[in-house]
Amino acid sequence: MFITFEGPDGSGKTMQMKPTANFLRQQGYSVFPAREPGGTSIGDQVREILMRMDNTSMQPRAETLLFCAARAQLVEEIIKPHLQKKEIVLLDRYADSTLAYQGYGHQNNIELIKKVLYFATGGLTPDITFLFDIDPKIGLQRRQKSDGEWNRMDAYQLEYHRRVRQGYLEMAENEPERWIRINANQCPDMVQSDIKSSLLSYLSSLL
Repeated sequence: MFITFEGPDGSGKTMQMKPTANFLRQQGYSVFPAREPGGTSIGDQVREILMRMDNTSMQPRAETLLFCAARAQLVEEIIKPHLQKKEIVLLDRYADSTLAYQGYGHQNNIELIKKVLYFATGGLTPDITFLFDIDPKIGLQRRQKSDGEWNRMDAYQLEYHRRVRQGYLEMAENEPERWIRINANQCPDMVQSDIKSSLLSYLSSLL
C-alpha cells in the first residue's frame, strides 16, 4: 500500500510520519517511510539545489522539472521495490505537491504538469493521501518558530501559499475516494488520533 502525506508548509505532516509508521508496524505491517524531494543519493543532491536560499533566480519550469527528476529516481529506486515486497510505503510529499506548488502556486498549466508527472511517476498513484489542512499564515508562523529548515519555498509570498492551499482543497474535492482531509490546526495528538482512525477504517475495508 502506498500512503502519502500532503499539505501546506507548517501543517505538521512531517511530525506525523514517525508515529504513523510506528502505529502501522504495531498493526503488523512492514513500513518504509521516505520523503520528497530526496530519499536517494541523486534525489538528495537535487533537494539541495531546490531548497537553497541563494537560488532565488530559479524559474518555475526549472523548479517543476527538478522536483520531477528527483521523484522519478525515488519511484524506481525506492518506492516500487518496497511495494513489490508487500510493504507499506509512507511518503512525505509526492506528485500532488508539484500540482499544488508548481501548478496552482505558480499558476502554471495544470494539465501540462499532470502529463509531466505521469512520465516522472510512471503513473504510480497513492492508495491514500492525507491532506493536512491549515491556514497558510498560521502554517508559516509555525515554520518560523520551529527548528526546521527555512528554505527557498517557504520564503514565497503569502498569496502564493494561499493558492497552494486552494489547489490542495480542489484536488481533494475532485478525488474524494483517495484524499482524507485532516484538521491540522489541532494539537499533534489529536491529528495523530484522526490519522489512526482513518487508517483503521481503510484497512478494515480491505479485509
